[in-house]
Amino acid sequence: METTKKIKRVNKDEPTGFDRFNRVSKGANAVLNIIFIIMSLLCVIPILLVVAISFSEDSITEYGYRFIPKIFSLEGYTFLASQSTMLLRALGVSLFVTIVGTVLGVMLTTLMGYVLSRPNYKLNGFLTMVVFIPMVFNGGLVSTYFVVSQLLGLKNTIWALILPLAVSSFNVIICRTFFKTTVPESLIESAKMDGASQLTIFSRIVLPISLPVLATIGLFLCFAYWNDWYQSMLYIDNTKLLSLQALLNQILTNIQMLVQNAATLGASAAEMLAKMPKEAARMSIVVIIVLPIACAYPFFQQYFISGLTVGAVKG
Repeated sequence: METTKKIKRVNKDEPTGFDRFNRVSKGANAVLNIIFIIMSLLCVIPILLVVAISFSEDSITEYGYRFIPKIFSLEGYTFLASQSTMLLRALGVSLFVTIVGTVLGVMLTTLMGYVLSRPNYKLNGFLTMVVFIPMVFNGGLVSTYFVVSQLLGLKNTIWALILPLAVSSFNVIICRTFFKTTVPESLIESAKMDGASQLTIFSRIVLPISLPVLATIGLFLCFAYWNDWYQSMLYIDNTKLLSLQALLNQILTNIQMLVQNAATLGASAAEMLAKMPKEAARMSIVVIIVLPIACAYPFFQQYFISGLTVGAVKG
């Protein structure tokens, strides 16, 4: 009985010190939950509307935009399927660029981040500034275009889609912070005493315990490569090297151009324009671009969240 009374008395005690500031009242918790639900709906509802529009070309003019189409139609996807030869070739280019670019980018970024995280490296301060400055300033479009297309000679090559996005100062700083705060220095020192080289330490000791930052950087790069169409617009004139996003952007631009200039078109062109799925085709393009990344993200989510908290204070 005495023990039970002591336990009850302890449970009734109010928290003291910093514990008081870590508590969230029931009212505040309810308000926060409502805010988060509203924010989640603001993110999800537009996606559902886009998917619904992609299946409702025939009913948009009569019934307007609806989350559940009155008449289901596959005209948007049928229109894209008619361009299947170009789409499949562009899909292959996008997959190659995304896979090779992500692997190459992760390798270069983690190597740079590990070198900058070593406290005894003599050029640590200088190279950290060299990496940090591009986060604030850049050389501009003209100089970047000249270096990539003229100096490096990458114009109209697949590497023009890969190398410009491979290394980001932001990603290097994330890796540097992770290695500096998470990888125990004693572990590296013990490996040195056993005669391991820096490359051996990095590949066999550091990388196996760095899955969160590897997944985070990999996800950033995967998003960047998969969604990129700007590099194709700048450096690619050969249609066989266009990425999926660049090709779909051209299709979308052509549809908009035809719609805006319908009055100046001939009878046959106007008839073709009338049969062309406009809104459904646009939304189908969005669905095709977003769907692969949306399916891949859940597999990286736990590592992605862990990687975003690198450098945080641990209790």
